Amino acid sequence: MSGEPAAGSDRSTGPRDTRRFAWLLDPKLVTTAVASLVVIVVAGLVQVSFGAYTMSIGQAWAAVFDPDVILNRRAWNAFLLGGEMPEMGRESLIVWNIRLPRVFVGAIVGMNLAVSGAIFQAITRNELASPFILGVSSGAGLMILLVLVVFGGLAVFLPLIAALGGAAAFLIVYAIAWKNGTSPVRLVLAGVIVGSVFNSVQTALFFFADDIGIVQSAIAWTTGSLTGTDWEQVRMALPWSFVAILLSIAGARQCNVMLLGEQTAKSLGMSIERVRFALSGVAVLAAAASIAVAGIVGFVGLIVPHMVRNTVGSDYRKVIVGCLFVGPALMVGADVGARLALNPVQIPVGIVTGLVGGPYFLYLMRRKRNMGEI
Repeated sequence: MSGEPAAGSDRSTGPRDTRRFAWLLDPKLVTTAVASLVVIVVAGLVQVSFGAYTMSIGQAWAAVFDPDVILNRRAWNAFLLGGEMPEMGRESLIVWNIRLPRVFVGAIVGMNLAVSGAIFQAITRNELASPFILGVSSGAGLMILLVLVVFGGLAVFLPLIAALGGAAAFLIVYAIAWKNGTSPVRLVLAGVIVGSVFNSVQTALFFFADDIGIVQSAIAWTTGSLTGTDWEQVRMALPWSFVAILLSIAGARQCNVMLLGEQTAKSLGMSIERVRFALSGVAVLAAAASIAVAGIVGFVGLIVPHMVRNTVGSDYRKVIVGCLFVGPALMVGADVGARLALNPVQIPVGIVTGLVGGPYFLYLMRRKRNMGEI
């Protein structure tokens, strides 16, 4: 007799556990994920097919799926841990050691910026919020430039330093916007002000750089570029990105509650300010991990959350997961455009995202009847 309730309990918890994750099988979310993966694969294949060493798409495809690399433990140890690179064929060496890391970095950057923008839009209840608009990108970029120009020995800590810079910028924005609470308009205006000041300081730092190579590197940071990225950037961003993404998924429920309004959230027992700052920390960490390896890439955090919400709805569990796919698709696709638009000259990917994001930003503003609705 004692065993029967336990068996019944197992049967009752099984369906509940299944229903808990049923939203992952939402047709719109699945379609979004599959379509994004197709874009990533196609854009990535195009990316690895072009370069100084010419190879056909078939050769590039064969190199990407070379079993001597994919199934080689030493190769993955070299890629992810910085070990000694094993011997491999010429095409495989070029694709895996030079071209494919750029695709991986682009995917990581797009993923982080999209998730960061989605969280900022939830905690501020502001459709125009993003790491770029709220000054977080400028704060993180300023700290990175300080390291590159003045404190070169701290380069190994770039993601952490970028996170501190982004957090400081966001705190300043909050302090400026605070007046018995914050409003969407004040947050956006404060973000524009802080971003402008930090961008001016970044420009001033160029005059303190003696090495032209440092100046060129600094310019690449401020415009956002994936040129020259390799497995070192993957290793630098991956751990921080993993933590930020896990925390963002865990915080999706809190984002849903905050979208109901402060009064409703408080009535449900939520500590608004505590949750807001905790989620802000997650968003800053995600943005900083991207800025540390690719520089300041604008508008990805603004565009992608809107695209995902328009497709899968406003449930932030779906929005966060959707951003994990659409963000990389946009970033990898934009990088292909940046690389091939003026071939053989490669333009920074931040210019391409800016050309796409600027008009989209204006569209969002014009869609509102007045600034008070922003």
